[in-house]
Amino acid sequence: MSDPQAVANAVARLYDTYPFPPEPLLDAPPPGYNWRWQWQAAYSFCTGQRPARSDIRILDAGCGTGVGTEYLVHLNPEAQVTAIDLSAGALAVARERCQRSGADRVEFQHLSLYDAAQLPGEFELINCVGVLHHLPDPVQGLQALAAKLAPGGIFHIFVYAELGRWEVQLMQQAIALLQGEQRGDYRDGVQVGRAIFATLPADNPLVERDHQRWSLENQRDECFADMYVHPQEIDYNIDTLFDLVAASGLEFVGFSNPAQWELSRLLGGSDLLQARAAALSDRQRYRLIELLDPKQVTHYEFFLARPPLRRYDWQDDAELLAAIPTRHPCLEGWPSRCLFNGNYEIVNLSEAELTFLQTCDRNLSQQATLATLLTTSTLSLPEIRRLWQQQLLLLTPNPDENKATAPCLP
Repeated sequence: MSDPQAVANAVARLYDTYPFPPEPLLDAPPPGYNWRWQWQAAYSFCTGQRPARSDIRILDAGCGTGVGTEYLVHLNPEAQVTAIDLSAGALAVARERCQRSGADRVEFQHLSLYDAAQLPGEFELINCVGVLHHLPDPVQGLQALAAKLAPGGIFHIFVYAELGRWEVQLMQQAIALLQGEQRGDYRDGVQVGRAIFATLPADNPLVERDHQRWSLENQRDECFADMYVHPQEIDYNIDTLFDLVAASGLEFVGFSNPAQWELSRLLGGSDLLQARAAALSDRQRYRLIELLDPKQVTHYEFFLARPPLRRYDWQDDAELLAAIPTRHPCLEGWPSRCLFNGNYEIVNLSEAELTFLQTCDRNLSQQATLATLLTTSTLSLPEIRRLWQQQLLLLTPNPDENKATAPCLP
């Protein structure tokens, strides 16, 4: 299927038939957090600093049934959200979802990513999750969205990776062969695919991998169809991913799961290999990681930015002491000494850390510097930096401080 309009029509039919994601509609705000959808948290991850303002414009590009849109509205109470999608059926669900949960600061438009130029103005945050890889021309789609990103804005992207989805690609092709001329009938595709899984031996590698990784979410036909009978999918590797990034004209900020992209977790036990890897570029190191640990790389989730984007690493003591600390907004279980951070990792706080974060909670209105808050705390500067690195703390540069820091990734 090479005609772009035919592809677009086929994708729209899929999501009209199986609106996705199929999460239930709620009469209340959705539970939990995803810090990548919370402006202050995402901006701090990308720059090291809390943003100066939160009354921003957000674009949810390819919103589907509005699961991410709903979070974007509720997690950013000062923002105005625009959501676009190609599927009228999915948009209808998205509108109902947001209406029922009280997410009322959102405007929906039935629009392709390619046509983003029709949207007025620019956006400080663009969210595009699980969409670009379903376009016949992802470069064109990415460039259309990049043109709407405001200077200093950030762009959150999620696309599929080929190495961690090898079994998905094979099953997609098998289902297509058995469908024959019925390909494009998505309900038939789901029926054929489920019959294949039910018939293959239990020790078949495709069955084993599906049970290990995908079967729980694929109990729903909407998820099964999105994964196995999608009419258009492009999977990436590090090399093709960074070719895509380069075509955007934007700056690569970093992966949103940086721990996975640390080579030391794989080769940390060999001085020889670490020495060899030290000569590699970042892109080469990322490629080496996915080659050595392919099952873990099922997707890439990352941020791009449009300069200027000033970054802070808070290694300068004077700069850190002059900063204004506030508690990170995405903490599940707060206030407690045992809680989940934005990545849903368990964090056990000391009594002094809990007390300090409670003080930071109040500091949102008081705007005292760290130096002032530390007069009543026993925490050291290394301990403060650790709270920041764990995404428990946001730091705002003191507006009276004009000292520049060299760019560095958080």
